[in-house]
Amino acid sequence: MLKYIALLWVLLGVLCPVVAQTTSTSRITGTVLNATTKQPVEFATVALLSKATSKPLDGTVCNDKGAFVFEKVAPGEYSVSISFVGFETKVVENVTPGTVTVNLGQVLLTPTTQQLGEVQVVGQKELVETHADRIVYNAEKDISNAGATAAEMLRKVPLLTVDNDGNVELRGSTSVRVLINGKPSSILASSVADALRRLPADKVKAVEVITSPGAKYDAEGSGGVINIILKKNDLTGMTGSVDATAGTRYSNVNTNLTIRRGKLGITSEAGSYAHYNRSRGSIDRTDFLGDNQTAQLSQQNSRRNGGGGIYARLGFDYDLTEKDAVTVGAYTDLYRSTATQHLASTYVAPLSFDQFARDIRRPWGANWWPEFSLNGSYTHTFKPKHELSLLALQNYVSNTTAYRLDQTRPEQGLDYLETGNNRSRSRETTLQLDYTQPLDSTSVLELGAKTILRNERSDYRIQADSLNGEGFALLPSRSNEFNYQQNVVAGYASYGLRLLRSYNLKAGARVEHTRVDGDFLTSSTSVRQRYTNFIPTLNISHEFGKEKEHKLNVGYSRRLQRPSIYLLNPYIDVSNRRVVSTGNPNLTAELTNAYELGYSTTIQKTTLNMSVYARSASNAFQRVARTVPTSQVFPTDTSNTTVFFTNPENVGQRATYGANVYGSTKLTDKWTLNSSINAYYVSVKSKELGASNQGWVYNGNLTSAWTFEHGLSAQAAVYINSPRVFLQGRTNGNVWHNLSVKKELFDKKGSLTLGLDNPFARTIRFRTTITQADLFTSQEVTYAYNRSVRLSFNWQFGKMDDAPKKARKTISNDDRQGGKG
Repeated sequence: MLKYIALLWVLLGVLCPVVAQTTSTSRITGTVLNATTKQPVEFATVALLSKATSKPLDGTVCNDKGAFVFEKVAPGEYSVSISFVGFETKVVENVTPGTVTVNLGQVLLTPTTQQLGEVQVVGQKELVETHADRIVYNAEKDISNAGATAAEMLRKVPLLTVDNDGNVELRGSTSVRVLINGKPSSILASSVADALRRLPADKVKAVEVITSPGAKYDAEGSGGVINIILKKNDLTGMTGSVDATAGTRYSNVNTNLTIRRGKLGITSEAGSYAHYNRSRGSIDRTDFLGDNQTAQLSQQNSRRNGGGGIYARLGFDYDLTEKDAVTVGAYTDLYRSTATQHLASTYVAPLSFDQFARDIRRPWGANWWPEFSLNGSYTHTFKPKHELSLLALQNYVSNTTAYRLDQTRPEQGLDYLETGNNRSRSRETTLQLDYTQPLDSTSVLELGAKTILRNERSDYRIQADSLNGEGFALLPSRSNEFNYQQNVVAGYASYGLRLLRSYNLKAGARVEHTRVDGDFLTSSTSVRQRYTNFIPTLNISHEFGKEKEHKLNVGYSRRLQRPSIYLLNPYIDVSNRRVVSTGNPNLTAELTNAYELGYSTTIQKTTLNMSVYARSASNAFQRVARTVPTSQVFPTDTSNTTVFFTNPENVGQRATYGANVYGSTKLTDKWTLNSSINAYYVSVKSKELGASNQGWVYNGNLTSAWTFEHGLSAQAAVYINSPRVFLQGRTNGNVWHNLSVKKELFDKKGSLTLGLDNPFARTIRFRTTITQADLFTSQEVTYAYNRSVRLSFNWQFGKMDDAPKKARKTISNDDRQGGKG
């Protein structure tokens, strides 16, 4: 590890002295003041514009004295635009530098005080924006999100796919880190998939898909990072909003209030939500037993599930001085769920016949997830872009799941009862230090250190009653207590510079040391892991064209994927006696090298983004299926039958080669068309299993939006996923579509939105085929009832004033896979 750190500092030592070369010798300077108070306006944004086209050529921000400077400006005719939240934008015309400094003197910005609903928005954001290392989907611009869930919203984001269980893929990789506001959240701690189904899309401002994360990000997420940015109000005064949705599959109510006076800001939020779903399906499997003998399994099932909860958030921020700021925030979520399932199973083998039906109930009161998060930060700003930040985060999540199972057989009726209870909890403590310093007007150095301390525990107990008069008894072979600790210590350094006014380079490296200790408290089994990883990153971008309307980007990153408690938990799910699944406490991290070449441009009313990429992962997670003797899972079973057993293992070598294209155009001033397609070739191999699979995969979407008179707008969209490839099989493709209409109310302070999901299809079919040569072939089909209608209402109230709030730092634990990847 020490040699890697030494090499990193050598690299930085070589790069730091590089200075941009240019033939211009002129400068543009000035000072920005509040027109009312004559005080400096710190952090005001200053843009250098082309006089001929009004397009920005360069940009900077004011320092603590309101001063700004543009270095090495080529001779020509320019305008200078100065803006800041709470002030009217000021444009200084006819700026013509030659070979001497042009001093604009004092530029006065006029404060504004406006009522909500009176603000005129000029130059609205596009639905999708492209940047060197990421694509940004502006969710608040998509009217079809009203009343939807975050899982449904993510289906519309370029490069992403979401399956029926809410699991997210980025360019075909399930190894994705999902953040909220740039940091891990207790909302996501227990299961990303479950959390996305609970999070209202109305609360989401934007989604960043970061395909080439820099060294400042934790190394986790082999496919990349998805950052969900929630809506917030940074304006002073008192403002708030009320959102409510009533739907056939999802409903919610949300209220928030923000009060800002002087140096103090208080934000509060409270709400509730509920979801309800149902599905039906079947499993057909053939086991090859040898000697030309086979066994056949046939199952039919139906499911209903629902859940709901309440949540609250409270935050404070305070400016101790002009250069020192602190924040404190807390979040809690109390979620409960319920489910019922009916399963009918028939298993026929040469020497056995097994037929039964099971009714499984997960009661509302016994399945609940209380979550709590507390965070704080301190930031000292030496001058613009020169900062020192200390951040802390404490997360606590508890999870209790319970079920009761009744089994009947045709010949004897009720013959078996079972109850299960799994109590798990997760505690996470994080400390992070970040330092950013501009070395000159064209380069910046970032340094940081971080530690994450995790402790997770799962205590699962299974009891059974064979109706022999002895009542319920504990099953020791299926009960245990698992204690898991994961400690991560990391440090990073990155250096960014701008060359020749059109090239940007950012190089960095991160070193992470991981220590894992796991123990089964009711047995002698234990897990011990120690590993150190060197994570280099490099991004180079080039802007060219007359107005720099073309961007070319080359990126490389190494990514790490640690398993979450969901994949590690050895709890065995045997609700289906013939199809059993579990976690694997011996999983280790997978390592991925990722390469990307991207191009983007905006020509008149059309935006185009294209990229090609390649990923190579070793030690990859793969959920492996095999048939095992029933007695291996149920020690007392003497039926000489087999069970379909699945668990995650580090057995795969996965390579992906693909390309994606995104385009957006305004056909008219009131008609916008957006489309994206992602196609890749994936190859998965496992020497241990002697298995491999490969094939082409694609996904895409097409969205059309219209704006009419009198505050009326509409949108239609269709989303297509092809079959997906994994080690032992593939899933089928599917199509999902949406229609929505929105009407603005109360002078644009409110709105009413009607949304329809899949109005032309009652169900969506999900089919998974798994095959292992000479052992088995299995096909599972699920029909999810996804057709739904919802009506959403939004109302904003309050008054905003002219004292804008400074940007706040957040903490980011983007370092391991969660959910059901």
